[in-house]
Amino acid sequence: MVCTIRRTVLLAWTVVLSAPALLSAQSTDWALKMFEKTEHDFGTVARGADVSYRFKFKNLYKETLHISNVRTTCGCSIAQQPPKTTFQSLEEGYVEVALDTRKHKHEKKSNLVVTFDRPYFAEVKLPLKAYIRSDVVFTPGAAEFGTIDLGAGKQQTVDVAYAGRSDWEIKDVKTGSEYIKAEVKEISRANGSANYKIDVTVSPDAPAGAIREQIMLVTNDTTPYVPLLVQGRVESDITVATPNVKLGLVNSGQNKPFSVVIRGKEPFEIEKVECETELGCFKVRLPKNARTTHIIPLTFTAPEDRGTVKEIFTVTIAGRKDPVQFTASADVVTSVGRPSF
Repeated sequence: MVCTIRRTVLLAWTVVLSAPALLSAQSTDWALKMFEKTEHDFGTVARGADVSYRFKFKNLYKETLHISNVRTTCGCSIAQQPPKTTFQSLEEGYVEVALDTRKHKHEKKSNLVVTFDRPYFAEVKLPLKAYIRSDVVFTPGAAEFGTIDLGAGKQQTVDVAYAGRSDWEIKDVKTGSEYIKAEVKEISRANGSANYKIDVTVSPDAPAGAIREQIMLVTNDTTPYVPLLVQGRVESDITVATPNVKLGLVNSGQNKPFSVVIRGKEPFEIEKVECETELGCFKVRLPKNARTTHIIPLTFTAPEDRGTVKEIFTVTIAGRKDPVQFTASADVVTSVGRPSF
């Protein structure tokens, strides 16, 4: 099957640097400039809270990027193993770091150290700081929802224990998402201690996708805000494993095969895959028979003109009212004349 599509080419050219031509192997500047943020302040957090942060980056170079190691300089922070370590030109990713709020308290400073061995060796230090309260304790450390069926909604409860001032109280809970609601209930109070329950609800209207939000407990402290992590995933009966496929740099005239995985909770059959526009540079081979996992093979043939090509694919499922969608994009370049610095 050939998708007949109408071409949309972005006039703005994305400058792609050549790391070897630009920077010496002794410099770390080339690696540091890829990061969206180069430091993070967790602020004031509760003891026992699950607290983490993702440093986002983008490979700005023609060459393939590879992360060989991640570590921290203090036991109060823990480097998470990256879900992916190799990145093509213009591909985005992240490295994640978590706080150990159970064994540590008060002011803490650390660094997340990210080591690259391609295209050059470099160690990037990303400073971290936090203040871990010893008087406020979360159990469990976050509102962890796991998998939520689309349209079902779900509720989780987090206990908050405080020890200190006799007049301390949680006055409010603020959420940053219309799909997440939270209600605070005082359970007990005596001799300078207080216990609360925070009921966190994900709405049945929440769209499919990952949930990673923070709600804020508003207290009557001089530092009033205490964050609580909320995370999970809302899943449809049918999901696309990679809804936004980025093919990176492709030379004009080059064929680049790729595939998209679509999974279902029950066996399903794909009736057709349609393109939104009319360029004709994507070919799709439809899978046969009903199954719970379909691997859809596609081939992108880069046109002669350079620029960014993006296509939206609509997948019609037999017996299902609503289709599913995914996108594929590529930056078409010519073999001669690519920017080099």
